[in-house]
Amino acid sequence: MKSICVFCGSSDAVHVDYKTAAYKMGIALAEKRIRLVYGGGKTGLMGEVANGALSAGGEVIGVIIPSMNTLALAHIGLTRMDVAPDMHGRKARMHELADGYIALPGGFGTWDELFETITWAQTGAHEKPVGLLNVKKYYEPLLAAMDHAVAEGFVFAEHRKAVFCKMEPAELLESMGKYEHPREAVKRWLKEE
Repeated sequence: MKSICVFCGSSDAVHVDYKTAAYKMGIALAEKRIRLVYGGGKTGLMGEVANGALSAGGEVIGVIIPSMNTLALAHIGLTRMDVAPDMHGRKARMHELADGYIALPGGFGTWDELFETITWAQTGAHEKPVGLLNVKKYYEPLLAAMDHAVAEGFVFAEHRKAVFCKMEPAELLESMGKYEHPREAVKRWLKEE
């Protein structure tokens, strides 16, 4: 993987452990010479992951929309900032630039980006790894919901297993590096003959 798109929260009103983990994620990406692609913000976990990557000499590309491209919100120290016309364009551009995806803790926007990415993998629109950095066990309820969806027949087990989850950045990157896309499950899901 040469580049990873990181989805994460932009709120500053969160526990310091989340911010520290985001900073460490950025450092881990830079140390592995993996370019960070993210939403372009300077606040919350967004700012921390970018700052971590930059502090370790990493390349960071932000993708932002005009209404967020302000002095209060946009990170001005990035390698490059792409401005997309709207949120759909922003997500498409981030997907285009990435070889894999990681969700750090976040809210509705992070979940939207995460689930769209998982869905695209499920339908064969991409064959890139998806991971969760499970800081402070943030994603435990979501993982339980995913397992419940498998048990109830709404999600194939192969698709559930394709979402990596670790508590440490290096472990997550290592797991994602071994990813094999569940092509047979995609075929079954699409009912191809």
